[in-house]
Amino acid sequence: MLDAVPAPTARQGAGTARRPRLYVLDGLRLIAALSVVSFHWAGVNIHPEVWGATPRTLMPSVHRVASYGWMGVQLFFLISGFVICMSCWGRSPRDYFTSRVVRLYPAYWVGIVITTLVVNFAATVRASRKPMSVSDVLTNLTMLERPLGVTEADGVYWTLWIELRFYLLFAIVAVMGLTYRRVLAFCGIWTILAVITPSADSKLMDTVFMPQDAPYFIAGVAMYLIYRFGVNPLLLAVVAFSWLFAQNRLHITVGGYEYEVHHSLSWPVMAAVSAAAFLVMLAAAMGALNWIRWKWLTVAGALTYPVYLLHQELGWAMIRWGRNHGIAPFQLLALCLTVILLLSWLVHRFAERPLSAVLKRLLDGAKVSLPKSDPPVRPR
Repeated sequence: MLDAVPAPTARQGAGTARRPRLYVLDGLRLIAALSVVSFHWAGVNIHPEVWGATPRTLMPSVHRVASYGWMGVQLFFLISGFVICMSCWGRSPRDYFTSRVVRLYPAYWVGIVITTLVVNFAATVRASRKPMSVSDVLTNLTMLERPLGVTEADGVYWTLWIELRFYLLFAIVAVMGLTYRRVLAFCGIWTILAVITPSADSKLMDTVFMPQDAPYFIAGVAMYLIYRFGVNPLLLAVVAFSWLFAQNRLHITVGGYEYEVHHSLSWPVMAAVSAAAFLVMLAAAMGALNWIRWKWLTVAGALTYPVYLLHQELGWAMIRWGRNHGIAPFQLLALCLTVILLLSWLVHRFAERPLSAVLKRLLDGAKVSLPKSDPPVRPR
């Protein structure tokens, strides 16, 4: 959801040859974003005041498919593992920090402003959503509202805390310098720690090692190693084990989503969707999808983060407005999607890009480093 696909890098051992841009990753990010949108707009049944009834009764066939749209988040995590490893290779820790801040925060800050205005002032906001206090809004600006116990401006922001923790873990390797052996060791050590975390009954370990989400990031990182260095049995084993680990944790993850859709979800369907995501990403890593070179996917990929940030509360407010005006469900979904895509393009073009450029200049110009010794005491 967060990471644009950077310019291609030369494959190690391949001289100066450059790999083609992976347009397929932009397309997959768009699919993941639209899947999550479908889940919140047509899969969630716990807010009947939005549609005036539940999506399950209004559009049962769409609802059955949309009930599994939350799995777009797992696809996002796979892509994130791949792209973070790709974008960090050969860069300094400072560059790594700057790239993450510049990528995450500008669109996020704009999303908070827009969502807060909707939640606090829109007449059609769902009745169960309480207005945000000034303190809550300010806390949300840090992107640390979840560990600080503050309600997110938009419910989908919970995934950003997971992404941040992945970035912090991967920073360990970034500081050391990325090499094949170090990254592979990172995948192995994180896998072991994530596997033992559920039985350790430690909240701290669960927070740090994220057993429900770790296998997707780990598999994404391993797939980038495949992309960069080529296929070998060890890397394929890491990907395969990650999927086996992931399908096991789906039994735990699914509980919250079953609460939101108000019915049980099929494990075979979830496992098949998860396997399909792994296989498509693996095909991309192996170069099998390099034939996908549609230029428009670059724009589509750039819009996925704003779409993700804006679609839930704003979308629900638009749906409620449309239903109050008698618009049929399918036409209303198309209208809301059109508005969200247009707004996301405006945010990306006129807010995210300019703010990112300014923030990058500020961070690049800042001379921040730890002193080698204590500075002299200032005379009083």
